[in-house]
Amino acid sequence: MKKKISLPVLFMAFFCGILHCFAAVQETSSQYNLSVDEAIAVAFKNNKDIQISEQEIVAAHAGITDARSEFLPKLNAQAGYVHTGSVLSLSQIQNTKKDHGIFTGYRNDNKAGLTLDQNVFNGGANTANLRQKQITLRIQEETLRARKLDTEFEVKNIYYGLLLAHETERIAHNLLDQAKSHYEDVKNKYEQGTASRFDLLQSGVQVSKLMPELIKAKNAVDLLDAELKKLLGLKMRVSVVLKDSFVYSPVEIKESEFLKIAYLEKPEMKLMALGVDVNKWSIEMAKAGHKPQVNAALGYNYRSNDIGDMVNSRHNNWDAGITVSIPVFDGFSTKAKVEEARARYTQAQLEKEDMGEQIAVDIRKACLDLNKAQSVIDSQKDNIEEAKEALKIAEVRFDNGEGTNLDVMDAQVSLSQIEKNLSEGIYDYFMAEAYLNRVMGRSRVETRP
Repeated sequence: MKKKISLPVLFMAFFCGILHCFAAVQETSSQYNLSVDEAIAVAFKNNKDIQISEQEIVAAHAGITDARSEFLPKLNAQAGYVHTGSVLSLSQIQNTKKDHGIFTGYRNDNKAGLTLDQNVFNGGANTANLRQKQITLRIQEETLRARKLDTEFEVKNIYYGLLLAHETERIAHNLLDQAKSHYEDVKNKYEQGTASRFDLLQSGVQVSKLMPELIKAKNAVDLLDAELKKLLGLKMRVSVVLKDSFVYSPVEIKESEFLKIAYLEKPEMKLMALGVDVNKWSIEMAKAGHKPQVNAALGYNYRSNDIGDMVNSRHNNWDAGITVSIPVFDGFSTKAKVEEARARYTQAQLEKEDMGEQIAVDIRKACLDLNKAQSVIDSQKDNIEEAKEALKIAEVRFDNGEGTNLDVMDAQVSLSQIEKNLSEGIYDYFMAEAYLNRVMGRSRVETRP
């Protein structure tokens, strides 16, 4: 027997279907218009490594609180019950104001009280531990900054690469359009008898040769577009439109100033310096093994054989004391720990020096790359107008029968190649500047006006 479906149910199902379709269309048609700075900000928000580093900072703050707690007293509440087969009785204290059981115990022994413990001195280990935790917080902060700089550099690489891919596609498309237009011109001349069949075949082959280049350029655009979405944590179905243009601003090269900034600001350099400090305090912590340990304690408790009759003057007692522990011989354990800590400290200093030398090399490389890219831009920018003029002359000469078909095709390819060289030079300049900022520890997002 078939069940009838009510109209309200049908209406709700139809309404939900419409909402689902509307949401799907809206998601498909969603578009992101992003500048490079906005793309970097999106990557910062969605990058998992950055989120992990942010949690490490939270953990480092908790570590500092834990280290500070070692300087504070520890207060504990205690309660318990013990049944004993027989208990010593002391007749000499029978007449005191205290129940003798609080000294000798009860067969049904109920206890409740508070204890206060305070570490007075432990050879400076607590101080060293606190300093290390504070340095660890700074290490995590610099690690976060380093990961943000790495993410920013990666975003720039793909973003500018996508700009270059769009420019390369435009150049390939223009060259193909020019070749097709020239083929139609040659075809008309051939039909009129003013061009040879060889010219016609040659022009047609040129169009066929340029088609794969355009397809290759389009594929490069699609691939880099997908990589950018992945890096930014965006869905593949959304559309990303680049707001920045393929225009660069020259940077005044001051190598010595760049080097100073890198020494002071590069997070990896700061991490090396912080590593030296951590190992310095490790030596102090190891030395604590040779020093005395001093602890103080205070207790106050109630003790009775009747839990209902505990809190009174006959059943309370207190104790206080201090203990000193002086290390005499530990099998050379502390000596070995101190030697190891000193070796780590020396190692950290050497690593810091090596990082400083590497920074000098990286700054030099960035400056050389900027100069190289600028030279390419200057050489190709001046030749574009000349290449365009040469193409016009070749086309006019071919129309007048003075030039050859090959001259026109060579002029078209030459103009396209110069445009490609210029766009690649601008991309190289973008990346050289991005590399320079990465070496100096500068963020475009943090320093922009």
